[in-house]
Amino acid sequence: MLQRLKPIVLAAILAWLLPFSVPLLAELLISEALLQKIENEYDSDARQRVEAWQALMLEGKDLTDHEKLTVVNDFFNSNVLFVDDILLWNQEDYWATPIEMLSIGAGDCEDYSIAKYFTLKQLGVDEDKLRITYVKATNLNQAHMVLTYFENRRAIPLVLDNLINEIKPANRRQDLIPVYSFNGTGLWLAKSRGEGQRVGDASRLSLWEDLAARMRAESAISR
Repeated sequence: MLQRLKPIVLAAILAWLLPFSVPLLAELLISEALLQKIENEYDSDARQRVEAWQALMLEGKDLTDHEKLTVVNDFFNSNVLFVDDILLWNQEDYWATPIEMLSIGAGDCEDYSIAKYFTLKQLGVDEDKLRITYVKATNLNQAHMVLTYFENRRAIPLVLDNLINEIKPANRRQDLIPVYSFNGTGLWLAKSRGEGQRVGDASRLSLWEDLAARMRAESAISR
């Protein structure tokens, strides 16, 4: 759970960077073996949520980018309850895989953003247009995470947020102050317009690296 912004947070993130990126899944494959494992460990509702997600990824590839944004944002905001990490995982900060999130039916702001990011990638949205973005939510007076979509490098990004269902451009989200953003290829310091200044790769965000490892383990079950 992101509690509040501290300068040490950004400094630590920049210190973790390495000049290579963590390889992430090329495909989000879901086999019968994995579905059965989910049902055994959780319940049939968990399996149904993951199956619905799989159907979305199979059926949504021909949509426009903006249609994909809407469908994916609505899916996760409607199917997942917000619960803090400490209550859900007994950890202060845990980045769940989309399958973990859907299996348990809950997650926090990082989990929503991560799940939307990987789902949109799977649907064919260019990764260069997607950023997982760390912001300060002024209405809550705490740190928050959203997914942003850049039509181009100088565009005002669209914001996909678990706090509200409507996708709005960032200049209409005065309640959010951007700090930094990242995806599987890089990390950027925020600025008021456009994508910001690139400062390195995201590979050694320790939580990102751990997330990638768990996603690879899930993929191995599906082979």
